[in-house]
Amino acid sequence: MSLLPRLANMTSELPIKRVEAIFVGSPPAKQVARASGVSEVEIEGRILRCFVCGSFQPFLEALRGHEVVSLKSTPTHDARRRGV
Repeated sequence: MSLLPRLANMTSELPIKRVEAIFVGSPPAKQVARASGVSEVEIEGRILRCFVCGSFQPFLEALRGHEVVSLKSTPTHDARRRGV
């Protein structure tokens, strides 16, 4: 039994979340923008907004060393973000 077809379908099924994080100081915009699975990073003062596709681990690692006071993640169903 091959798992390849199932694995190939997983990439098109990865969850995409709209994320908003509020920081004590300046958000780490460059680090977050370079994180795997992160796109459309926007900064407004101490607020960082972006989209995260799949695992949150690269996004969370990009936040290391920066104090987050609020973190919100909301599912999105925008087909444009999936490349459809």
